[in-house]
Amino acid sequence: MSKKFILAIQGEGRGHLTQAISMYELLIEKGHTVSAIIIGSSGKRKIPEFLNQKIKSPIIQLTSPNFVTDNKNKSINIRKSIIKGIREIKSYKNSLKKIDDILKTHQPDVIINFFDLLIGLYYRFYKPQIKLICVGHQYIYFHQDFEFPIGKILDKFLIKSFTRLTAYGSSKNLALSFYNIHTNSKDVIVVPPLLRKEIFELKATKEDFFLVYLVNNGYFEEILAWHKDNPCEEIHCFTDQPETLYHLYKFDKNKLFIHAINDFLFMEMMSRSKGLASSAGFESVCEAMYLGKPVLMVPIKGHYEQFCNSRDGYKAGAGIFSDYFDLTKLIDFSITFDGINPRFIEWVSTAKLRIYNEISIS
Repeated sequence: MSKKFILAIQGEGRGHLTQAISMYELLIEKGHTVSAIIIGSSGKRKIPEFLNQKIKSPIIQLTSPNFVTDNKNKSINIRKSIIKGIREIKSYKNSLKKIDDILKTHQPDVIINFFDLLIGLYYRFYKPQIKLICVGHQYIYFHQDFEFPIGKILDKFLIKSFTRLTAYGSSKNLALSFYNIHTNSKDVIVVPPLLRKEIFELKATKEDFFLVYLVNNGYFEEILAWHKDNPCEEIHCFTDQPETLYHLYKFDKNKLFIHAINDFLFMEMMSRSKGLASSAGFESVCEAMYLGKPVLMVPIKGHYEQFCNSRDGYKAGAGIFSDYFDLTKLIDFSITFDGINPRFIEWVSTAKLRIYNEISIS
């Protein structure tokens, strides 16, 4: 039986957007309708062009709570994030009202939320009767057997509380994971990563360059410092503000290249690279794992979720983690890296079936 869906996406990073595209394509393939896409973001980031190219449904961008970084755009400032959140309460209330209007207009059967806080807040205060399903790697925190890094008790409490709030009113939480964890809990169901179909069409090769993904431009200084010590290495860096970096810094543009975030180019170049250095976002690490590329994971300072991702990715065999973009560590790790992990490939191959089964029987 065909159903009408609305997808809600936390739009500050690339990962949730690409997961939502995969979900959109899966639902359309199965004969369902996706009547609208809601993206919650700070408003500072533009809707990526690759999203507009792939999704034909109306895309509505709303102001949503988000983290504030320090002056160097490197680490998360919790105090400033809280103050900003308080100051913009009126904007968030307006966003909730707009969500209510959207739902009344489209009358969806199901909302699928990719970790956007607005949806949790909407269910908390408006209490709609529409079925809600949450999808994201963060929901693995609900699993009793997930191994959090030792220490950081307050950070652990805060991320679990935040994640719980995004899932307020949810009938099912699908936790995207590097590996399977059996569960009998109704609170969370562990499923494979929801990768873009373009990844499966790529053939991995190994050319003489590194790929870098920067969510926060402040880390470019670390890339620049390393490249000055290793001028013969070719680096291709993807960021959402390349013109800013070209304006602020002088560097060898024959060996260090800066690209605007372009999902298709990023994946294609990843397939040809000799390794990826990235902030510790879940999706990019999974794509690199599928292509058999070693990864240097650098959690954004103060970002506990990425801190957990980096340790979990290390446990899964994706690569190594570091506090800095020191590509020498990636080079050293590459020497003993085993390449493509057959168990991970098999796990990923079951994603569409597992995820659709959970959605269709909810």
